[in-house]
Amino acid sequence: MKVAIVIPARYGSSRFPGKPLADIHGKPMIQHVYEKACLSKFATLVVVATDDTRIYEAVRAFGGDCVITSSEITSGTARVADVAKVRSADIYINVQSDEPLIRPSDIDLVARALIDKKKSEVVTLCHGISYEDSLNPNVVKVAKSHSGKALYFSRSSIPFGRDKKKHGFFL
Repeated sequence: MKVAIVIPARYGSSRFPGKPLADIHGKPMIQHVYEKACLSKFATLVVVATDDTRIYEAVRAFGGDCVITSSEITSGTARVADVAKVRSADIYINVQSDEPLIRPSDIDLVARALIDKKKSEVVTLCHGISYEDSLNPNVVKVAKSHSGKALYFSRSSIPFGRDKKKHGFFL
């Protein structure tokens, strides 16, 4: 089974323009993410999807695979779909370009769930967070059903704690 890991990367972020090219210990962030994705046991293809020539050139400079996508695309998911038009695979995994510490074993968990197709054809990795992280708008939260299906995602606290009391561990 062919598993493609696609790393959508755009330069024009409103909160941190150029983030994929931010230097971390002498390498652009996108290179750290790419190298971690390559360590997945299931990866048969790792490719960056971008609409920016600076990111494209940086990826090619470290020997990575990169596809230029349309500048009209407004989401990472749509960038993955654009790559699917030109790179054939059975499964596509979207790995965020700002996750330099992503564990290849976590990518493998997603791949295994998709390969097994026992639960769903779409899988999102999530984990518990602290109360402090639940308040951080830079940390995306997910509300899940009792069966584990994602109901919605939010940058706000779930549930929103209007009384400002600590609610403990969030999962």
